Amino acid sequence: MKKTAEFIKKEAVLCAALLLAALSACVIPPDREYPGYIDFRTLAILFCLMSVMAGMQKLGIFRQIAGGLLRRVKSAGSLVQVLMLLCFFSSMMITNDVALITFVPFTFTVLGMMGEEQRRKLSLPLVAMQTIAANLGSMLTPIGNPQNLYLYGRAGMTVGSFLLLMLPYALFSLVLLVIWGIVLGRSCPGEWKNVPWSGEGQDGEAFCLRTVKIPLAVYLALFFICLLAVARVLPWQAMLGIVLVAILLTDRTVLGKVDYSLLFTFGGFFIFIGNIGRIPAFCGFLQHIVEGREVYVSVAASQLISNVPAALLLSGFTQNYERLLIGVNLGGLGTLIASMASLISYKQVAGEEGNRRGTYLAVFTVSNICFLTLLVIFHLMLGK
Repeated sequence: MKKTAEFIKKEAVLCAALLLAALSACVIPPDREYPGYIDFRTLAILFCLMSVMAGMQKLGIFRQIAGGLLRRVKSAGSLVQVLMLLCFFSSMMITNDVALITFVPFTFTVLGMMGEEQRRKLSLPLVAMQTIAANLGSMLTPIGNPQNLYLYGRAGMTVGSFLLLMLPYALFSLVLLVIWGIVLGRSCPGEWKNVPWSGEGQDGEAFCLRTVKIPLAVYLALFFICLLAVARVLPWQAMLGIVLVAILLTDRTVLGKVDYSLLFTFGGFFIFIGNIGRIPAFCGFLQHIVEGREVYVSVAASQLISNVPAALLLSGFTQNYERLLIGVNLGGLGTLIASMASLISYKQVAGEEGNRRGTYLAVFTVSNICFLTLLVIFHLMLGK
């Protein structure tokens, strides 16, 4: 019983998705239309991307790149900017989750070398802004986060049209982040003389280019294959087969690091949405609420159930996927659960600064609300 309660607490979104799927199945019993609910293309691409990123993360590539960048930093103010913008730019390609899993622990290590006073002053606001940066940077590309990948596929958009849609928001976010970084940087004057980097990978293994050259080349090739599938140049079935065979031959333990709960969450919501769509009265009611208000409804829904479930749920009741895409990406700001990636940072703070979790939550919430407000105003100014 205790283990069940712990699982429900840990995987609350997954449990909610499966419960909704089960309840909807009581109304619409399983039949031959069920397989048509599932977007296998999205699930396959998401699985392959997570597998490739897990393999590259295990090699310590991302942290090694970060260490190389920090060796060129001369001031504490520049250090703040680099640590924050690492999350912003890297999340565009390696997803917001992987960016935070990689760079937030790295940030605590780096700040620890600046002394206790500077670490205490900078850690909470910097980690809060790294989280915001990862969520905002990831909105620019189809592979930046799960909701983008899903809505990109559902809308049948081209990569170019996707980038053009989200580029103004990403550029405005970058300006806001740089301004914030300058302000925080001025509060920590001084030089940055060294980088505390031992070259260790995720599992504590020393990074050595000679030993990782071949697997790195394999993962880079697999990542390129995933991009071809995203761009619809390569069939997703071919991508799935190539990635599976290559990882099984390279390092099959990587498959154990994939977030399967996210894949099952998608599956649960696909079934729920498909069944609800077959109930005319309920479907019509939700369409009436969502249509024409996609941005604001999805922002509000994200605050309560997070932006990935919001994207999955609301996509069944509107055809305006572009506005829904904007809404769920902006909606990743706000509450701690607005983006599930934000919980990654919170867990790191709880482990490193357990007695200041409440302070972090306050800093995080105020910062998120400020950024969300400014981005919503920016959206209104664009008139989209």
